[in-house]
Order: sequence, then C-alpha cells, then structure tokens
Amino acid sequence: QTAADPDGERGVIINTASVAAFDGQIGQAAYAASKGAIASLTLPAARELARFGIRVMTIAPGIFETPMMAGMTPEVRDSLAAGVPFPPRLGKPAEYAALVRHIIENSMLNGEVIRLDGALRMAAK
Repeated sequence: QTAADPDGERGVIINTASVAAFDGQIGQAAYAASKGAIASLTLPAARELARFGIRVMTIAPGIFETPMMAGMTPEVRDSLAAGVPFPPRLGKPAEYAALVRHIIENSMLNGEVIRLDGALRMAAK
C-alpha cells in the first residue's frame, strides 16, 4: 500500500475520454456513449475513492497527433487542424503529458473532466 502524503493522498486515477463524450458525431453513437460513460464515472468514482485517499480525474482530448493521424494524408490532417479554434493545429502528446503531470501535482483537482481541445466543438458530421 502506498504511504499517504500530508493531505492523506495515496494515488490518482487519470482516465481518458474524448470530446466525443460531449460532441458525438453521426456514426459515433457507441464510441460517444463509451466516452460519455468514462466522463460520467469521474465524479462518483472520486467521491467513492476519497475515503481511500485516491483522486479521480478524466481528460477529454480533442484531435491529437497520434499514430492513427500519421496514417492520414497531410490534407486531411490540415483540414482537421483548421477546425480547432486556437491554437489551430493538432494537439501534441507532450501537451497531454503536461496536463497529466499537472493533475498529479495539484491535489485540489479531483472529480473533474478537463477538455484538452483548443476550444474544438465537433459538428454533427
């Protein structure tokens, strides 16, 4: 068992959802529902695990540079990036990692879903 820190914290669970949890598109019903379930789990799980000193957070990323994106043409990637209000580009894995680190280091972050998406809101299709 992990020793508690001065606040009594013993660990942090960080889940990954998606902006599809909030902006599911046509053809994404099952995917959006599964990501929505992860988002919905966050607060009740944080409350349930608080007695054990465990925090629960969820990150809902937008469109990121991933191996899946690398398989797309530059034109498709550029088109997706253009839909991100600011910054108008795909997210970088290092930005996701930086948020994970911040969540771990900030004990007051608990029971919340953070969108990491440059203000992207997905259209219906």
